[in-house]
Amino acid sequence: MDIKTETRIVFIAPTSDLTPDRIARLVHNLGHEVSVKETCYGVVLQGPKDAVKLTLDEVRKMDPNRIYSKIRAFPMGDLRRCRAHHGSRPGFAQLEKEWKDLCLVEQGLICLEKGEVPPTPSKRQRIPVNELKKLIDEVPQ
Repeated sequence: MDIKTETRIVFIAPTSDLTPDRIARLVHNLGHEVSVKETCYGVVLQGPKDAVKLTLDEVRKMDPNRIYSKIRAFPMGDLRRCRAHHGSRPGFAQLEKEWKDLCLVEQGLICLEKGEVPPTPSKRQRIPVNELKKLIDEVPQ
């Protein structure tokens, strides 16, 4: 894969009514020079960076607060990662965790759209040693 080509993972949040099939059909209908592959959590897009960006912009319009993407390190069908070729699956647990957390991101985006300002987190302070010992002693064995 050269520097002009990009592969992106597109996640559909668990709360969305969209399916990977609907997104894949939209991508095909757009007619951009982008390959699309359905996955259990969304789709994978691959093609020239500009075409992938245009496609992703159109896909996100379908459900803006529930569609997310990130760059994928390996191209589609890479023998090192493809299960069809007995490739390894490192990172799947991370993808699964990220997918589950998308509901939290969605709620944050909805709050921002309403004009709600998130509270400023308080500065972390050290716990006194005596309090830490009490917490440890309270843990059931």
